[in-house]
Amino acid sequence: MEKSVKLYSLSFSNVKTYLFALLFVAGNIALPQLCHVVPLGGPTLLPIYFFTLIAAYKFGFRVGLLTALVSPMINHLLFGMPAAAALAAILVKSSLLAGAAALAARHTKSISLMALLGVILAYQVVGTAFEWALCGNFFTAVQDFRIGVPGMLIQWFGGYALLKAISKY
Repeated sequence: MEKSVKLYSLSFSNVKTYLFALLFVAGNIALPQLCHVVPLGGPTLLPIYFFTLIAAYKFGFRVGLLTALVSPMINHLLFGMPAAAALAAILVKSSLLAGAAALAARHTKSISLMALLGVILAYQVVGTAFEWALCGNFFTAVQDFRIGVPGMLIQWFGGYALLKAISKY
């Protein structure tokens, strides 16, 4: 029997939406800075997406979307990463991730490895198509599938572990 899982869908009129988004944006600022210490850490570990996944799955689309849009822009303004050329694609993928994660959580009402895998594959496949349309270069568009598999695995298993750890709150 699965223990109780608390998943939310906060509205834009709820101050908690902005407080949780701020918390997850901070995570999406700190984690990429740690990952960029490693050569190709950003493109390999995909850290800008991690807390967006957690935010949207646990607290719903609005918290996830705020995290998805604000995190890359603040990182770009403060640190120049992601690069301006990649910013649009990352914003699209982050937004897709927020939508897919919130939808999966609402549908399953549980935290499952299969649901998270579906979320990650959905945002990556659809996001890759958008990125290809944006940049016009298929090789660039499939970069996450060429070198970002470790990051996707971290999102999958690390996201699952963190969501399970905070599931009763």
